[in-house]
Amino acid sequence: MVGCEPAPRESEPFDIKAVARPRSPELPAMFFGAATLTAGHGGIARVSRMVARTLIDAGADLQITSLAESGAFDLHGGHVTACGGSRLEFATRTHLAALGGRVCLYGTLGLSRAHPRLPRLGGPFAVWAHGIEAFEDMRRDRKRALHRASKVITNSNYTLEKHQNLHGPLKDASVCWLATEHDDPPDSPAAFDGPPTVLIIGRLDAAEHWKGHNELIACWPRVVDAVPDARLEIAGGGTGLERVQALCRSSRAADRIEVLGFVPEERIEALFRRAHVFAMPSRQEGFGITYIEAMRFGLPVIASVHDAGAEVNVDGETGYNVDLDRPEELGDRLIELLRDTDKARELGRAGAERWAAHFRYSSFAERFLGIWREFIETKVSNQR
Repeated sequence: MVGCEPAPRESEPFDIKAVARPRSPELPAMFFGAATLTAGHGGIARVSRMVARTLIDAGADLQITSLAESGAFDLHGGHVTACGGSRLEFATRTHLAALGGRVCLYGTLGLSRAHPRLPRLGGPFAVWAHGIEAFEDMRRDRKRALHRASKVITNSNYTLEKHQNLHGPLKDASVCWLATEHDDPPDSPAAFDGPPTVLIIGRLDAAEHWKGHNELIACWPRVVDAVPDARLEIAGGGTGLERVQALCRSSRAADRIEVLGFVPEERIEALFRRAHVFAMPSRQEGFGITYIEAMRFGLPVIASVHDAGAEVNVDGETGYNVDLDRPEELGDRLIELLRDTDKARELGRAGAERWAAHFRYSSFAERFLGIWREFIETKVSNQR
């Protein structure tokens, strides 16, 4: 789950068995470079798995290379070569693929720096731009790589607009909303029973305080004053975990806050089922896959007006988008939904409908394939 991953670590190889699929004559031979593909390593890993799955299902002759994992494994019917964290090996494999005529796609801005710099050697390439890596303090080498790309795919209109406002226009960019890896609703959605519970799932980085943890902890005593049995659950690991734990201990409502730390992927669904509200009032979310995971379980969502949360979550329909510069607003909305279970259910149902309409895996696959085929037709075919 996005935000629940610990710091990257070497993982046990995983194996989704290969299934033979016919090759598509429409798609040229491809190279896809991913930072990591392991479940539990965040939203970018999740997107990379969906990208690989989409291209493999479409019949692409796809060579997948992962920077972080070790060994080799199969994923959704495709073979993955892993570099064990070696940037030199990743760059070597990238160059060999590009020089061999494969069309290259990179899962992050950082990885695209490995693409051959001479266009006549490397050919056109595409790159995903995810949220904050395309925003503030963007490193010069990443900016150069991004603006060299023949195609940029961003996860939201917010990400695209914010990048262009800060760093100038991109020559060819498309927005592809993300999705869950599921096409079906959960067998057991949120039950809205037990103590009224607010859940936040988000990685806790020491240098980043923008996901909404501070604001939730700050308003929690007021929420408990209004709803005495209310509980706040905080799930997520990272270098900032101890700071958040200390902040919770200093709260006068500390006994109504539980910091769970890193939660394994297989236990995440239980958190959604026992929650009444999912709240992640962030200031710099590029998309926020956890919002749509919560919608899938029928939970109302509280995001903010400051980032892509307002693009994913419809204010007053699937939840609320609060203005964090008005501190009372977050507490007011939390109290409203914890007191009024019928209202919470109503918003949650609308969220589940929005998930089914826009944020299932099949919706993502259709969006991404449309963008990719257009790129092949206009940028790749014209140069061959």
